[in-house]
Amino acid sequence: MMSKSFDPFLYLVTDRQLAGPRGVAEVVRQALEGGVTLVQVREKSLGHEAFVAETRVLGEICHAGGVPLIVNDDVEVAREAGADGVHLGQSDASITEAHDKLGAGAVIGLSVETLEQAQGAADLEVDYLAVSPIFATPTKADIAAPLGLAGLRAIRSITDKPLVAIGGITLSNAREVLQAGADGLAIVSAIMAAPDPCQAARQFGTLRQ
Repeated sequence: MMSKSFDPFLYLVTDRQLAGPRGVAEVVRQALEGGVTLVQVREKSLGHEAFVAETRVLGEICHAGGVPLIVNDDVEVAREAGADGVHLGQSDASITEAHDKLGAGAVIGLSVETLEQAQGAADLEVDYLAVSPIFATPTKADIAAPLGLAGLRAIRSITDKPLVAIGGITLSNAREVLQAGADGLAIVSAIMAAPDPCQAARQFGTLRQ
């Protein structure tokens, strides 16, 4: 596990289907070369042992580049694989459990889909809030209606926690998302499915002020 310092600006969320025959590890490696600053491994279909094994491999790749790796939803996988933290949804394991199992140095993120959820997170021990979805997205089912830029601005106005925007973010709308108050861009399709993940990451990096 790395130290707790983390940079959420260009936050890659993995997707096995979008990676295709290249494989997740290779796409992540290329994206890191392009400047990705934080990686979340998200797997919904792998068994526990396979998920742990993949997380260990990705952790080695990320740490070689000085970038933290966090695990979506599964605190136990994060603990066993030595990941740098975990990203939790509203119905996942408790934040207290994540801190207990992963230690004080772990990066803990929490998804919020409404203003009320963001208000409820004000006193929680989390390092960032993932505001989702900003725009409609095909990469995740069963999520709330898009918040849009107005929803992101509203959440920005009530919290000082770092905000990572996720959901339908592309090069054409990313600048507006940052201007609406996001500290970071969580990217799935626009990097995982890109013909050249390194170049795609570099293009997003040019938006940093």
